[in-house]
Amino acid sequence: MSFFDEADEPPRRAQRQEPSRRRPPSGRGRPPRDQSIQTRRAIAAVGLLLFVILAAWGISRCSAAQTENSLKDYNTSVNSLMQSSNSNGQQVFAKLSGGANTSNEVQLKGALDSLATTAGKQLAQAQGLSVPDQMQTAQQNLLLTLQMRHDATGTIARQIEPAVGTSTREAAINAITAANSQFYASDVIYKDYVVPEIANALTSNGIAVGGANGEVINGGQVITDLGWLQPSFVATKLGTPIGAGSSSSSHPFVPGLHGHSLNSVSVGGTTLSPTGSNPVAASPPPTFTLNITNGGDFDEFNVVCTVSVAGTTDSAKYTIPETFKQQTTTCPVTLPSSPAAGTYQVTAEVEPVEGETNISNNSATYSITFP
Repeated sequence: MSFFDEADEPPRRAQRQEPSRRRPPSGRGRPPRDQSIQTRRAIAAVGLLLFVILAAWGISRCSAAQTENSLKDYNTSVNSLMQSSNSNGQQVFAKLSGGANTSNEVQLKGALDSLATTAGKQLAQAQGLSVPDQMQTAQQNLLLTLQMRHDATGTIARQIEPAVGTSTREAAINAITAANSQFYASDVIYKDYVVPEIANALTSNGIAVGGANGEVINGGQVITDLGWLQPSFVATKLGTPIGAGSSSSSHPFVPGLHGHSLNSVSVGGTTLSPTGSNPVAASPPPTFTLNITNGGDFDEFNVVCTVSVAGTTDSAKYTIPETFKQQTTTCPVTLPSSPAAGTYQVTAEVEPVEGETNISNNSATYSITFP
């Protein structure tokens, strides 16, 4: 064999060629990696947005439910409280209707003192109520209602023994009559102010009032017979009628120091300036609160406070059933309508009582601008 001759090589196995992969048509292949990430992020963002919306909706629903429950709870508390207050006041007049004489005056006073204590507890209970923002105005008038009832019951309890006497009987009966007027005024404040304010707060928040399924609002009252506002009627009920020809329509005049002084006037909690200009909102019709002091030596009855707007027909008055000697009190006077825009001279006055000789401090005039 020649050196250059090569041995026959074994036949090589034909290599198998891999078929070439066909590219998928454009648009059908796997998306690029960054596009997939963006898609996932978009889905997560939408989910987060939905979560936030649902959470906000849930919080709103929860807040609305809490508001509704708080309004209903307040109304329920006021209903229960006024039912007790009405019952307590009616017991006062049941006691008076039973008559008074020297044999039962001590027992009667004890019973009335107990009712006055109960009235004080009811006032304290009202002061401790949880009050929704929508019920703040109603709450203020509710407290005034119960304060007047507490004060009136205390006056009646203090005057019941003198009402049986001889020399002081007429004055005591007049004092009891004035206290009865305070009871009647409390009925008016509750029914004309508290009840509508509670009803408005409920309906404004979508809560039905009345009917088969609506909220119930207590509309009761204490004074059902206006005869209690007349001294002769009171005297007859007590069994100690006032003698013929006596003055029973007002507090009998006793010589001495009588009268009041006007200390200040405020609107909406702001004390008016007697020298500067005072801006006062005209709507709703403003209430002027007169701060007055009985500087005399006697309690006074049916004390009248007035407010008048010069150049208009806007004037109003309020009667305080009783003021106590050497004590300060307030007198709220609400104008009957909203004054037209402009600047006016407004005069506030506590009218003189019988026997009052110094009236220089009974009134004050303010410059007030209604926008």
